[in-house]
Amino acid sequence: MNRYALIGHPLGHSMSPLIHEKLFALSGKSDCSYELIDIAPEEIANSRELISSLCGLNVTIPHKQAVIGLVDKLAESAQRYNSVNCIDCKNGVLTGYNTDCDGFLRSAEQLPLGGNVAILGCGGVGRMIAIETALHGGNITLAVIPQDIKNAQLLMAEILQKCSGASVRIVEITQLSGSFDLLINATPVGMYPKIDACAVSDEIIKNSGSVFDVIYNPTETLLMKKARAMGKTAVGGAAMLVYQAVKAHEIWYGGSFSAADINGIIKEVEKAVDGMNK
Repeated sequence: MNRYALIGHPLGHSMSPLIHEKLFALSGKSDCSYELIDIAPEEIANSRELISSLCGLNVTIPHKQAVIGLVDKLAESAQRYNSVNCIDCKNGVLTGYNTDCDGFLRSAEQLPLGGNVAILGCGGVGRMIAIETALHGGNITLAVIPQDIKNAQLLMAEILQKCSGASVRIVEITQLSGSFDLLINATPVGMYPKIDACAVSDEIIKNSGSVFDVIYNPTETLLMKKARAMGKTAVGGAAMLVYQAVKAHEIWYGGSFSAADINGIIKEVEKAVDGMNK
């Protein structure tokens, strides 16, 4: 049996087994298994042998930086973010990748990333989204809470260093105004169980062409509901979750999937998430 796994701590409930088992089944890979392996932070430095025993793995919090010292090579995506969420193990060589950026770009490919983009939040996922948006020519407004202004300034400097000539400004989220082609929520505001929260006013949503929310639980956040009620396109985080897994299968064994197959898995993930909340 070819073993694949997700490592992290604590792992709790994860959608990863559902997604990866579906992708293996679509590929006819009946000889592949996927498991969850909880590794405490103090144990990760001694986990090279365990990681090498797997054919491939995904990495989640808090190990995305810690595993960098365990791999032999970093793909360009992992170098760009100094973060690894996918490891490929071939012929004893461990290569680290970052497929979060692929997940975001593929799930947002119908959205105007190159326009005026307001990004709410500047944490791990917000940082990645802001850099990818800059690389795609977007004019970025980073909207953050007051205590995150310093982090936003560091991110702004990083964006300008990675993408010279990029357009970036910082505002406090309560002061956000104007019109945007795309509004992206990269904060946990609206996440289950606090589903009645929305990070911005109705006015901001009204003045935004499209909405992307990284949250996948609930499958339709209040932000998305409001945007759709106004007739706008709104994409949730389940698609991003599935597409980053798809990229891992492409890396691991050259997996190839149709859009219909991927959309089917996204719907299954959303159904599973909705079932968890009942």
